[in-house]
Order: sequence, then C-alpha cells, then structure tokens
Amino acid sequence: SIRRAGGLTINEGQAFGQVRPAGDASPCDAWVVGSLGSGLAALTKALGQNSTPERMECFDISHTGGEGTVASCVVFEGGQPKKSDYRRFNIEGITPGDDYAAMHQALERRYARVKRGEAPMPDLLIIDGGPGQLTQARAVLEALELNRIHLLGIAKGVTRKAGLEQVIDGATGRVLALAPSDRALHLLQHIRDEAHRFAITGHRQRRGKQRTQSSLEGIEGIGPKRRRALLAHFGGLKGVRNAGVD
Repeated sequence: SIRRAGGLTINEGQAFGQVRPAGDASPCDAWVVGSLGSGLAALTKALGQNSTPERMECFDISHTGGEGTVASCVVFEGGQPKKSDYRRFNIEGITPGDDYAAMHQALERRYARVKRGEAPMPDLLIIDGGPGQLTQARAVLEALELNRIHLLGIAKGVTRKAGLEQVIDGATGRVLALAPSDRALHLLQHIRDEAHRFAITGHRQRRGKQRTQSSLEGIEGIGPKRRRALLAHFGGLKGVRNAGVD
C-alpha cells in the first residue's frame, strides 16, 4: 500500500470512496458523495450531537519565516466543499511568525461579518492547531457572542504522523477518541488538508508578488506604472533579469 496525505493508504482511500487523480489541483473534487455522507454521519456521532453539522468552516495559517502570512477559510456543506465560499485573508500588523495573532485576526475579520449577517453562520468551526489556536478561536467567538458555533481543533499528535492526530473539543478541551480508521477522522483530515492547500497556495502567490515588487522598487526612476509594464512585457521578474540592454 502507498501512504497518502491524511494517513490513508490507496486501498483505504478506495474503500472510503476517496479517489485522487494524478495532477488534480484540489483533491476535494474527486470525493464520492456517499462516502462523504458516511464521514459526516460518523462525525455527528463522534461529537455526540443529534443534528448533523451542515455547514463547516476550517482555518489554517501559512507563511515562510513570518513572510507573506495568509490565512485560509474553506467551507464544506453537506460534507462537500463549497468553493464559492472559500476565502483568504492577508494578515497585517502582527509580529512576523506569530501564528496565534494571525489566527485571531483572520477569525475576527471572518466572524465579524457573520455577526453582521453578511456571511452564513457555520455549525462547526475547525481549527488546524492545538490548544493555543483553540484559545484564540474561543476568545473571538465569545467576544462576538457566537457561542452556538461548535469548535474543534485538529492537532498533530506527539509523533506528528498522519492518522495519529488529536481532535480536541473546543468547548471542553476533551480529546475525541477517534481511531485512525474512523471515517469521522478521515473527513476532518480531508477538510484540514484542503484548508492547508488553499492557505499555502495563497501564501506562495502573496510571497512571490511581494518579492517581485521589492526587487524592482529599489531601482531609481521606475515607478508603479513602469514596474507593471516591465513585468507584463517580459513575463515576470525572471524575464526582466534576463533581458539584455537594448
């Protein structure tokens, strides 16, 4: 068996209905609806709830040494990704590398909109992180009086191996007893992986843009309009660097 992201082997993934075609930019597109439904049912049971969390949102943070910090929010409804509701947040005004402050800022911006009725209220908020990140999430929800949103954290375990994550109830701090084969855990891993993919893609785009701009900003006599024209003409910073003198 070949180990895949989220702790699934190929055989396990097939049994769960998870098929990921080569080169697919987003693994979400290939999930089978029936398997997502069974994962959602298992998650409802694991949470000890009578009603299924119909709308779920998951947040992750990505940066390189504090540079170009981006937070992602991915949305699942009925166990399926709703990409039209995905959002990214460019994080500003924090100490570089402070993931707690980054998470707090992203959640505050997102859920202030929810409070104003500008975005739907999720049933479940999933945070990629442990107790520290959950503390930030809980503080934001309490300040905005959004206490009906169920809060979960998914953190790497002591060994940091896929399939051995800890799922923490944000209200009680209790670690849910989910076996590596549990479909509830598979669904949470899948949502977490999608949030990570969306965050890191946004971070790389932002970092690349920042580095391109900073490289050209140091050249005297080249203003914003000229920088844009040069990048468009030469197809990017690499093309500018390789251009000869004419």
